[in-house]
Amino acid sequence: MPHAAASAGAPSAAPGEVPEGERSAPRGPFEALGDPVRRRLLELLAGGERPAGALVDALRAEARISQPAVSQHLRVLRDARLVTVRADGTRRLYAVDDTGLDVVRLWLGRFGDPFAQPLDALATEVARGRRARRRGTGGAGSKDAASDAG
Repeated sequence: MPHAAASAGAPSAAPGEVPEGERSAPRGPFEALGDPVRRRLLELLAGGERPAGALVDALRAEARISQPAVSQHLRVLRDARLVTVRADGTRRLYAVDDTGLDVVRLWLGRFGDPFAQPLDALATEVARGRRARRRGTGGAGSKDAASDAG
């Protein structure tokens, strides 16, 4: 059990930092998304490409985290193919990588859309009510509307 060993006196990382044993371990998108700092980095990148410095500043405004810790988290996200990086002079620009997100989407897609059937049923009821109003027969609420008018 890796968690038992970590809690049995192994040094832990400072808040926001990548634990020592996780720094070089290859990981997939789900493991990378398991960390709230990495999820927050993806949220920050959802609006488009951003320089590393802006990501560090945004995270520092929310919590105590060092620039090296942010860089470690970005590396984990890159290794999991959740973000891309490109050089622009001396700056590094990060963006969301759809490659890793597609893996997540495919896996989640196996569970279907829990809202699809209720929304389909709602659309059917709305359409039924519109047809009834056009025919002048009212709908489920037509008796109430007639009694309120009379």
